[in-house]
Amino acid sequence: MESGAGKHWTEEEVKALLSVWSEKNIRKQLHGTLRNKGIFIYIAKRLQELGVCRDWKQCRAKYKNLKYEYRTVKYAHNSGDVTKTMKFFHDLDAILRYEPVTQLAAEENGRCSATETQLNTSPTTDSMQ
Repeated sequence: MESGAGKHWTEEEVKALLSVWSEKNIRKQLHGTLRNKGIFIYIAKRLQELGVCRDWKQCRAKYKNLKYEYRTVKYAHNSGDVTKTMKFFHDLDAILRYEPVTQLAAEENGRCSATETQLNTSPTTDSMQ
């Protein structure tokens, strides 16, 4: 399969990326990692095993675009606009719903500190995936 920088991702390629991204160890490594080239090199190798020929830069760009589009649709839904949709919203929701979110917590001395909390936690979260 020929894939260049300007080539669009097929539905099968996006599904393969989502399947690799949905793995717990990948999600864990991607969360909060600023220098993540190595993770995307690994993702690109995994995609090659699945027959998807994309380099790490293409994988990172697609990851960022999907995440941005998901958050845009999620914000619209939370604001009451259910007309905004995207093709892989439910798949991304299943992946991103459990990401820890950094929240500011007031400390006793009046200063704020960042704390991590996990959204929608349940005992079966990890066993379902």
